[in-house]
Amino acid sequence: MRILITGTAGFIGFHTAERLLKDGHTVVGFDSINDYYDPSLKMARLKAGGIEAANAPAYTKIASTKYSSSSFYKGELENKAELERIFKEEGIEAVVNLAAQAGVRYSLINPEVYIRSNINGFGNILECCRLCNIKHLVYASSSSVYGLNDSIPFKTSDYTDHPVSLYAASKKSNELMAHVYSHLFNLPATGLRFFTVYGPWGRPDMALFLFTDAIIKGKPVHVYNEGKMLRDFTYIDDITDGIVRAVNTMPQKNALWKQSDSDNSSSSAPYKVYNIGNNKPVNLLDFIEAIEQELGIPARKEFLPLQPGDVLTTFADIDDIKRDLGYHPKTSIKEGIKKFIDWYKEYYKI
Repeated sequence: MRILITGTAGFIGFHTAERLLKDGHTVVGFDSINDYYDPSLKMARLKAGGIEAANAPAYTKIASTKYSSSSFYKGELENKAELERIFKEEGIEAVVNLAAQAGVRYSLINPEVYIRSNINGFGNILECCRLCNIKHLVYASSSSVYGLNDSIPFKTSDYTDHPVSLYAASKKSNELMAHVYSHLFNLPATGLRFFTVYGPWGRPDMALFLFTDAIIKGKPVHVYNEGKMLRDFTYIDDITDGIVRAVNTMPQKNALWKQSDSDNSSSSAPYKVYNIGNNKPVNLLDFIEAIEQELGIPARKEFLPLQPGDVLTTFADIDDIKRDLGYHPKTSIKEGIKKFIDWYKEYYKI
């Protein structure tokens, strides 16, 4: 298929594009390359895929020198006219929307960015999908939507009406908006709730990158809530495997769905939401210890209180994605940390 992937300069978007290209699809990338974190890392990801985006004019096609079936546009989702033009000119058949303003803590001080990108931008994606008769929309949600839910593990059928950050609220909004378009316009839409993704080319604001960088540089590692936190760390290859399986599986209308059943993950419309996690939460201190062992360097830990917007535990119930898509995470924490640290040392020439 001809697939538009938004956020291709990002961590998950870069890996997803590589995987879909290797599977034989044509990929049209799209990214704003903003400065939420170091844009040079985003440029390096694009360059690894044969895209030279430095000084690229906005909304102008750039062909990959590595893949004949890959191209890229720099732009913002908020520009609906240009986005619609790209949809039509490229003959887009399916969309994987991974573009979003990320970060829970950043949303506490920059809320307007989340409204503009994650709400308005996603609204434009939905409209373009409707206008261009897109066959399937797969979009990124987040484990953060579970918010104050204390039913462990998190199930997609659980209520997610009490988010604790604007980032989480924006992702919950995406799920609701996608359902409207599935219901009104019969747009097949699959939402994927990612659980703490890590691996090579990872984001500098995520735990593994922050911890590794601090330990190597001899700086203190900030350990929130005194380390009394569990995270369902999920390796990037397992995430991309789930995304590809979702792309290849159209969501079906659930003829047996009833509002009284309280199943929020499906609908009488062609709509489905899945968790993508490792299903094996890890204690934060054990995670840090695994990094220490791989580096051979002890961490200087600075214990801090729980931060606003954080939750104590993330734990994905993945029974439905295993059943429907044949998804099975394969990468252990030890193996995943090693692969990240190997990449980190090579990228930063350590």
